[in-house]
Amino acid sequence: MIKQLGPIAIAFLLSATHANADGQATYAKHCKGCHVAGVGQAPKPGDQAAWQPRIAKGVDAMVQTVISGKGAMPPKGTCMECDEAALTSAVEWLIAQ
Repeated sequence: MIKQLGPIAIAFLLSATHANADGQATYAKHCKGCHVAGVGQAPKPGDQAAWQPRIAKGVDAMVQTVISGKGAMPPKGTCMECDEAALTSAVEWLIAQ
C-alpha cells in the first residue's frame, strides 16, 4: 500500500504519527496525573459526557483554555516550556482517547 502513496502523502502520514507520539508524551508528562484522577474536576479520558461539550467548542478553544488555565489547572497545564503546537498535540491526543 505504501508504494501506492506518493511522497507527499507518506510525509504527511509520518508527520501525523510523530505529532501523535509527541502529543501522547506531553499528555503523559504534564496532563495525565490530574486527568486520570479527575483532580479539580479535570475531565477523565474516555468520559464522553464530560468531553462532548468541550469537543463541541473545537480544538482551538480547548487549546486556548489550556494556555490560560481553568479552575485547578494552571496555565499550560504545568507545561511551561510547551509551545502552542505541543499543547495542541496533547489536546488532540487526549480527545482521541
